[in-house]
Amino acid sequence: MRYRVLIEQDEDGVFVAECPTLPGCISQGTTRQEALVNIKDAIAGYIESLLKHDEPIPPSIQEEMVEIPG
Repeated sequence: MRYRVLIEQDEDGVFVAECPTLPGCISQGTTRQEALVNIKDAIAGYIESLLKHDEPIPPSIQEEMVEIPG
C-alpha cells in the first residue's frame, strides 16, 4: 500500500511527518530519514487499529509525476 507523506522541518529543527489520508497520523524525527521511518510505523499501527475495529481502510494512492520544460 502507498500513502502520501508530507515532511516539514519545524522551527526547532525537528522533522514532522504527516499522512493526510489518515487523519491524526503524525510522527517526527531528528532527521528526515528518522521521521520517514517513524511515520511508516505510525501508518502501520493506524491501519492495524482500523482493522481491529472493523473500520474501512483508505485506498492506496496512485500518483504520477510530470515534468514541465522550463
